[in-house]
Amino acid sequence: MNKSYTIHSFRKCKPVVISAIFIIALISSLYAESIQCVWSGIDKIVAVGDIHGDYENFVTILKSTGLIDEKLHWTGGKTHLVQTGDIMDRGPDAKKVYDLIRKLEKEAAAAGGKVHMLIGNHEELNITGIAFDYVGYVTVEQFISFLPANYRDKKEKDFRKKIEKNLPQGTNSVANLNGLIRYYWQEIIKTSKGARTRYTDNYYEKYGKWILTHNAVIKINDIVFVHGGISEKYSTKILSTINNDLRNELKDLYRKQKFSDPITYPPKIVYDQMGPLWYRELATNNGENMEEEVDKILQNLDAKYMVMGHTVLTGPAFSPEAMSRYDGKIWIIDTGISKAYGGSLSALIIENGNFSVWGLKYEK
Repeated sequence: MNKSYTIHSFRKCKPVVISAIFIIALISSLYAESIQCVWSGIDKIVAVGDIHGDYENFVTILKSTGLIDEKLHWTGGKTHLVQTGDIMDRGPDAKKVYDLIRKLEKEAAAAGGKVHMLIGNHEELNITGIAFDYVGYVTVEQFISFLPANYRDKKEKDFRKKIEKNLPQGTNSVANLNGLIRYYWQEIIKTSKGARTRYTDNYYEKYGKWILTHNAVIKINDIVFVHGGISEKYSTKILSTINNDLRNELKDLYRKQKFSDPITYPPKIVYDQMGPLWYRELATNNGENMEEEVDKILQNLDAKYMVMGHTVLTGPAFSPEAMSRYDGKIWIIDTGISKAYGGSLSALIIENGNFSVWGLKYEK
């Protein structure tokens, strides 16, 4: 049902080395700060919550809200699309979602619009290599899709030879072969540190570096968009500082697990349950005894509204009343879009300051 609603010789040259290091650090800092995170004067925004590997449902939302056509090209004009993070895990097709977003970023920019893909906690878990610590997060399909092609193909070939050699005659060979190959991949995900390392390295090189050119929190007009939420602790910080610090921490943690490099940015945001990728209280409190805190948070942010994903809404969620808290100041847009969560498709549409919701229940 449709409803409208990023030594000696050394001593002699030491000052030069120090100067060079300083210049490199300065350039890096300036580059980081050049990633814009605040926009104003935007007439229309479409915000979409956690995708969790569900490419098909994501495409349906984009088509239904007029942002792409049947050939998956941008038709949203000057609209700003905000996807609030957690494209990874639970579902099979995160890579396809990333590839589509990369394409749409260019097409939207050419049309005067913008695609904002925020960093979610599941992007964090995969960049830092710890997504495997959580059972069920990394699906077989996702794991295979982010492996280096030569490694993946060799493994598949080895599996097939091993299986075909031992497969009893007279059995359904295609079904058994595919099922056994999937079983082997599941075992590799659980037991092979080397395979996990290849996955993480390839994910970081091909997608993680690009992801880290994005933000964790942005502000468009008078609306803050974030994956988890902004607690009072973070509401007094400059948004660009939050984004730069988070990016630096994630880069550091990746280098630590890959090269055993020492930490230069002790993680303060990445694993903080009060941080922008993990904070839930604004979504779970249901408006009880936090009105003054919400007002203070928004005042500190110089904003009127906050839109977040991360926390899945339960029950009917296709109305402004169901998706908003605190007199419409807080909006929760994770309705379980991925079929892994039930497949309740939705988008928050903000046009000329007016909020409405588009929703569609996925039917098997």
